[in-house]
This record gives sequence, structure tokens and C-alpha cells, in this order.
Amino acid sequence: MFSRALPVLGPVLVAAVLSGCTAPPPASGVHDPYEAENRKVHAFNKSVDKALFSGGNKKDAIPEPVLRTVSNFGGNLGLPGKVLNSLLQGRPEPALSNSFRFVINSTLGVAGLFDPAGSSFGLPESDTDFGETLHVWGAGEGAYLELPILGPSTERDLAGKVVDSLIDPLGFVLDGDDAKIATAAKIGSKISDRLRFGDTVDSILHESADSYAQTRLLYLQNRRFELGMQVENDEDAYDPYADPYGQ
Repeated sequence: MFSRALPVLGPVLVAAVLSGCTAPPPASGVHDPYEAENRKVHAFNKSVDKALFSGGNKKDAIPEPVLRTVSNFGGNLGLPGKVLNSLLQGRPEPALSNSFRFVINSTLGVAGLFDPAGSSFGLPESDTDFGETLHVWGAGEGAYLELPILGPSTERDLAGKVVDSLIDPLGFVLDGDDAKIATAAKIGSKISDRLRFGDTVDSILHESADSYAQTRLLYLQNRRFELGMQVENDEDAYDPYADPYGQ
């Protein structure tokens, strides 16, 4: 196990050092020196999203209970990584809560297909990632980025995504077909969320006068709000993928 972890330690340290060297922007405002390139990526992402998800009856093609089940399954597989990040941030309470949530949903919830931890035990998911870990460690936000397919991000969050993929505890346990199923489930969870909250996302991507600027503003405000940073207009800081049913 230790020998398998060695290749991970280098990227983790490099990501932390590089992100720490990036000066943070003001508490409010936008640092977007790559706007021209970002807008090209945004146009590509927008065309892909429109082709896959917009128009016709695509949003209604899969029943809501099925979409929620897929989202539950993929979300449950992401919990071990969230537990690890909470520990790296020095936050044992959300780590313990997510650990119990993972155990309950993996057993009583039939491998995470259902969410008894949230519905019956009052254990909501404590969301976090390595981007937040870098923030806790003092790394600056860096420049705004739009990534192909993955969408809005920042330099710090991009480093976080890379490291999250390398230090996922399930990656050291699962291999072969099991690892492929886990990866497919996580991708399916993201697609499920896009379909479930399609009207909100469509209003931003396909109905805004400047969808790039709108996406950038909402992402930065919501991300800073998640990290406990001061947001200029708190009422505008919301997640377009937030569950409107509060579940």
C-alpha cells in the first residue's frame, strides 16, 4: 500500500506549492487574464451541452427517481475522498459525519443507491475537495479558468481536481472492472445532476445575454461562499446545481 502511495505524494506537494505561490485576488472581483481563451472553451462547452442536454424532451427522458438513484450512487463513491480532505483540513467532525454516511448508505442504502443516512439518520453530506484543502492551507485562488467539458474553475481548483483524482482512497482499493464501474458512476452522477437541474442551467448557459460572464460570476461567488470567503452580494451566491427540493 505504501509503495502505491509514493507516486501520489509528489503531485500533491507540487500542487500545494504551486497553488500557494499564486497571489489571491481581492475578496470580490474577477481575475481573468485568460478571458479570450476561456471564452473559446466556453463556446465549445456550450455547444456540447446544447447538443447533449437541451431541446426536445431530453430533460424528461429519464424519470426523476432514476436520476436521483444514479446521483446517490456516484455521490456515495465520492465520500471517502471528502473524508480524506476533511482530515487534511484539520476538520474531524465532517470527516466523521461523512464516514458514517458512507457506511450507512453502502449497507442499508444498497451500495449507495439510496440515501437512508440523509433521510432517516439526519446525516447530510459535507461537501469538500482538495481545492478547499489548498484554500485552508493558504493557497490563493489564482486566475479564473474554464476547462473543456469540466466547466468553470480556478487555478487552485484545477490543481485540486488533479490531486483529488490521485488521492481518492477508493483508487487504492478498487482495480480492474470495479475501478471502471466507479469512474462511470461518478460521471453518471454528474450527468444526472445536469438533467435534474436542467432548467436552471439552461437559463444560465442558453438564455443569458452573456453566458460566459454569467457563468463566471455565479461560479466565483458560489465557490467563495462555500469556502467561507466574503461575497459582495450574498443573495447572488447560489449553486445552479443545488437541489430545489432540499434533499
